[in-house]
Amino acid sequence: MTQALAPDDIIRRRGDVAEGARAPLLVLEPLAELLAANGLGDGDPAGMVVAPVGDGHSNVTVAICSAGREVILRRPPRGPLPPSAHDVLREARLLRALEATAVRAPKVLLTCEDASVIGAPFYLMERVDGEVIASAMPAPLDTLDERRSVANELIDALAELHGVDWMAAGLEGFGKPTGYLERQLRRFGGLWEHNRTRDLPAVERVGEWLAANLPESPPATIVHGDYRLGNTIFASEPPARLAAILDWEMATIGDPLADLGYLMMFWSEADDPPVGRFDLQSVTRLPGFPTRSEMIARYEERSGRSMRAQNWYLTLALWKSVVFMEGNYKRAVAGTTDDPYLKSFGDGVVQLAERALEVSQGAS
Repeated sequence: MTQALAPDDIIRRRGDVAEGARAPLLVLEPLAELLAANGLGDGDPAGMVVAPVGDGHSNVTVAICSAGREVILRRPPRGPLPPSAHDVLREARLLRALEATAVRAPKVLLTCEDASVIGAPFYLMERVDGEVIASAMPAPLDTLDERRSVANELIDALAELHGVDWMAAGLEGFGKPTGYLERQLRRFGGLWEHNRTRDLPAVERVGEWLAANLPESPPATIVHGDYRLGNTIFASEPPARLAAILDWEMATIGDPLADLGYLMMFWSEADDPPVGRFDLQSVTRLPGFPTRSEMIARYEERSGRSMRAQNWYLTLALWKSVVFMEGNYKRAVAGTTDDPYLKSFGDGVVQLAERALEVSQGAS
């Protein structure tokens, strides 16, 4: 599902904002000038075509076509925003560092720190052709063998990412290689206090359990932070091939098993209970897709790491998702987004918090 743009999301010029109106997401005239100055358009805002991309509900992602050239723009959502969140320029730095590696990531074309251009910093990247798989398989890939190949590609691409020598890639200072899990607990505990709209005792109980049962991390790697099937693009024709990994805003240096635990949180099996609106990749319930245990075993084989404390990493992923989704719900309640999906998060956040509590107590 691609999110629609609201009528006030795009304006022609800065002076077009009505009194008392929300800040726009795009201002076409200065953006068209910048595109033209960098060989990415003809400078004519009237000829620009803008369309939302993907089903994301965090950073804003839109396709922009100017003079027959299509690029993808990433910018933060409207505020208020949690401290250090939605740093798209940091995301762009990582993507540029990955260009010389085997990691399957889009190429950055331009970064803009000047918030006066469209109202926020942003970057432009190449458009990668292919399919985002979530609730249905593309017809050419809809066979038992191709479904398994999709899963294998997903694991292999993750192992490739975790195999990058991040120091050699120029990412010194991008994140701290030690204490990642401890920082995650502190950061998301703080974000919960910032994001919360009501009292949810389960969230505090899970946070306490995570702190009391902290596992030992393997050597640090690049961590994507939001690695799931819906954040990848697959080539449209067989054989199944993961063409690009998307949505790098949460990436850092840390514990690679956190990525695997997060991926497994979304990996539904045929006999799993339904999870409603939070089943973001229900396609994995279809025959041919491997089980979570098989996925973990392939990762262990490809990476040489052992997945220890599976329930701990899964609980961490659930807990972090609760904190993020409460923040999105808070934005919806405050009226800073028109996204109806976010406005429906009220009960869903409570259900997810209870699920995190169940997993922390040993439920699979």
